[in-house]
Amino acid sequence: MSSRVAERDAVAASRRTSGPIARTLRLLALLGATVVFVYPFFWLISASLKPSESVFDNSLLPSDWQFENYREIWTAVPLGTWVLNSVTVTLAAAVAVTVSSALVAFGFAYFRFPGRNLLFGLVIATMMLPAVVLMVPQYLVWNSLHLASSQVPLWAPNLFGSAFYIFLLRQFFLGLPRELFDAARIDGANYWTMFYRIAVPLCRPALVVTFVFEVQAAWTDLIRPLIYLRDPELFTVPRGLKAVLDQFGEGGELRWEIVCAASVVVTVPMIVVFLICQRQFTSGIATTGRKG
Repeated sequence: MSSRVAERDAVAASRRTSGPIARTLRLLALLGATVVFVYPFFWLISASLKPSESVFDNSLLPSDWQFENYREIWTAVPLGTWVLNSVTVTLAAAVAVTVSSALVAFGFAYFRFPGRNLLFGLVIATMMLPAVVLMVPQYLVWNSLHLASSQVPLWAPNLFGSAFYIFLLRQFFLGLPRELFDAARIDGANYWTMFYRIAVPLCRPALVVTFVFEVQAAWTDLIRPLIYLRDPELFTVPRGLKAVLDQFGEGGELRWEIVCAASVVVTVPMIVVFLICQRQFTSGIATTGRKG
């Protein structure tokens, strides 16, 4: 017994001795990682405020501040319309996939039926399919519905859920005490009531994670807008940035400060979304690691 106490005291003493050094090293590592990740964005902001000849001089403080670059990008292209289109499509896609995936995940977590594990395995197996494999069949479907030139294909597929989000949410639902649902059934609650009054409030962090993940995916999606959108008035911001790059970038007017200004305008909303949802987002990510 005394040997265990002595060993524990020795470990505690070594921790006290190495504590400040370890904390300093962790702080330096975090600081270095922060610089690596943040520097490109600060460079982008700096480049967007420079004249054309100074965009690539790699200095973070412009010698000649050109705030009119932002005014010019708003007048040169319908950036406001593109941002509004992206907000509409992103919200529709995020809400659709969050609700549909939560419903499917709750079904797999709560109900016991023959072949449940096999069916869930098939759903997970769809994650192995590359997205490019589905592009042509999906386009043919939307074209047959006369919607191939609209924004509907950008968000409507999310009404059928996502295998990754179904897996993520199912793990949360499985972690809920089944006694809660049994008590609700005794009180006369139906399945819908159990879903939105018990399961949804208790799994809010996971739903926030799903929503934020899909917001990021829909906001930055370029492939589908390139396939479906023809009218510039229907462009989302990634498709609009491609048009800006074609007009002001390589092969165009070579005004990279305009391209950088448009990129900053497009990036800021995602930062705002993360800051608003940061607490529940990080809570959901941390809790995901404890679900089995």
